[in-house]
Amino acid sequence: MKKVIIAEKPSVARNIADALAIKSRKDGYFEGENYIITWAFGHLLELFDAKDYDENMKFWRLEKFPFIPEDFKYKIKRDGRNKKIVDSGAKKQLNTIKALVDRKDVESIISATDFDREGQVIGDEIFIYFNEKKPVYRMLLNEWTEEEVKKGLQDLKPNSEMKTLQDAGIGRQWADWMIGINLTSVATLKYKPNDKKILNIGRVLLPTLKIIYDRDKEIENFKATTYYKLLANFKTKEDIEFEGLYYEKDNEKFDNKRVLEDIKNRLKGKDANIIEKEIVKKRDYPPLLFNLSNLQGYITSKYKGWTSDKVLKVAQSLYEKKFITYPRTGSLALEESLKEKTKKVLNLLKKGLTYEGQIKFSTNKRIFNNKKVEGHSAIVPTYMKVKNLSADEKQVYDAIRDRFIMQFLPLAEYEETKLVCKGNGEKVKGVFIAKGKVQTVLGWRIVENIKKKDTILPMVVEGETVKIGKSKIKTVTKRPPKLHIEKSLLRIMETCGKSFKEDEEDTDEMMESILSGFSIGTPATRAETIKKLKNVGYIKAKGKSLTCTDLGRTIVETFPCKELFDLEYTGKLEKTLLDIEKDKFKKEDFLDIIKEFTIDAVNNIKNDLSILSSFKIPLKDGVESMGICPMCGNQVVETEKNFGCVNWKNGCKFTIWKDDRYIKSFGKSVSREMVELLLKNGKVGFRNLKSKKGRSFSAYFKYIYNENTGYYNWELEFI
Repeated sequence: MKKVIIAEKPSVARNIADALAIKSRKDGYFEGENYIITWAFGHLLELFDAKDYDENMKFWRLEKFPFIPEDFKYKIKRDGRNKKIVDSGAKKQLNTIKALVDRKDVESIISATDFDREGQVIGDEIFIYFNEKKPVYRMLLNEWTEEEVKKGLQDLKPNSEMKTLQDAGIGRQWADWMIGINLTSVATLKYKPNDKKILNIGRVLLPTLKIIYDRDKEIENFKATTYYKLLANFKTKEDIEFEGLYYEKDNEKFDNKRVLEDIKNRLKGKDANIIEKEIVKKRDYPPLLFNLSNLQGYITSKYKGWTSDKVLKVAQSLYEKKFITYPRTGSLALEESLKEKTKKVLNLLKKGLTYEGQIKFSTNKRIFNNKKVEGHSAIVPTYMKVKNLSADEKQVYDAIRDRFIMQFLPLAEYEETKLVCKGNGEKVKGVFIAKGKVQTVLGWRIVENIKKKDTILPMVVEGETVKIGKSKIKTVTKRPPKLHIEKSLLRIMETCGKSFKEDEEDTDEMMESILSGFSIGTPATRAETIKKLKNVGYIKAKGKSLTCTDLGRTIVETFPCKELFDLEYTGKLEKTLLDIEKDKFKKEDFLDIIKEFTIDAVNNIKNDLSILSSFKIPLKDGVESMGICPMCGNQVVETEKNFGCVNWKNGCKFTIWKDDRYIKSFGKSVSREMVELLLKNGKVGFRNLKSKKGRSFSAYFKYIYNENTGYYNWELEFI
């Protein structure tokens, strides 16, 4: 009996076939003595559209939403160019897979899709669609080398044990459908009724847009300020010069330039004493191994023409060619069980390097640490010898290889020297501090030939006198923050708004933040999110920088569902998906939360009036205005049956019917003069009104908008 192995892509199927020495390729699969290997093309299936559940949903109408199906169903994915027809390649491959698994000589199925949420769903969609009854097993690999494939086939798990991973993947898929389909449809109808452009609304899309918007506003609202610094040259008795910066109470920045001018004059021609000399030896650790976001940030900031989406595609290609490990990871360390394998890879990669003798295998916790691994280990090279790389593949591979080798080289070491000089001038409170730095051991920096310029201070001792030479006051104007680039955006998405400076990127706090699951999107989806923001016209690129378009700004400023812009809210949803994966939260409970949110959000959009004033409707020829609409600022005109706003097609609900029953109940009627007074003064007065008991009275009538019902009602103000 045989087993059918389903890979995620043809290239991975080829790797498995090569590992098992299966040469016989047929139409859509490989076949050997014990295994049949076939493949998907990523997702072969997709969720039903709303119109697939209900034909009436073919045409969007506000009253039809929210629309949430009782049971989510799958169909063969649509053609990429023509959504009206089925993707013929996907249909053919599904039929091939179905024919293979139904063969009488096949006893079981092995799902060999990527070991992550999306990979799990790609396989499980097929089994759900087929209503598969044969046993299904899971092969869980981090790389597709021959050694790992053979090992993986010996360590299969029943697919049923992956239920929580499936729940997290399908929960994410269904949640994004509910939010995306409903809010995109309703927002487009509400805010773009006369425009064919679709307003895309998404759970990850909008908080990412908000990150870029916030930086744009920070720059826009930035107010430049100026401060001053005092620098002085000092000369030793050997005529060696060095520069010092003036400090008072550990502060070198002064708002008042005159203070520094006074100090400068007091020290002119004076001497200074070296009152303190400090030499500290310091060490720099190499940057941590790459996860996907760090790799994307590194490549996009170092090289021109790169986007995070391109980095992911190139890394995926290297992975499928067996040159690197699984790229869609958030981890910055390796599992401790990988020590021997890592040693083998290191010994292969270091051969022939000019600094080969300095490379020593190490098992320290910065490299191997189970507590710092979530799902997959960091991205590292495999033992495969690279060949035939494209220029793009070489740049990404070299970055991964170099970062890997850095971990096993000595630490970079340097000496920092600090001289504290006290001037002999009268009433000079502060001191001058000079700092020097000398690299003593190049260490891991040798990999990229990173050399920092040394700042050498003269050999002096405490108590020595030096002469104060020329001094100058430096004017410093604070600059606004820079626009986001993909590197900085990815970091904020990864840590859900927490910011870390360059020298804090290797801290435990940052690593815990990344691995907590409290983030915007996942390593696998962030690049696609940034790409989509560009494609839908919400952001644009200026060189490497990212900024909002006018449409993007309008979305942030006017869209009423503010939770979707809240990084903490979105981070909690992403954390909940990770908890589902860890069996700490139920998919059904998560979907109930999403369903309730979607219903509330749809109703909020329907009742939102903020956008109405942006529509300016011209009067038709010969039509006279009665006054200004209090709801949207357009004109109110008379029609056959009512007095109403010309903006009614866009949702303005200001209408007064000529046969209004409430007005009639008081023995009055709606007239042109009455409406004109109401629009001018906000109220209109009546005398000789008749109550239900027949009594006469006077009162003002006000026409007030009811936010609960979405309509106008009359209110009385007694005179």
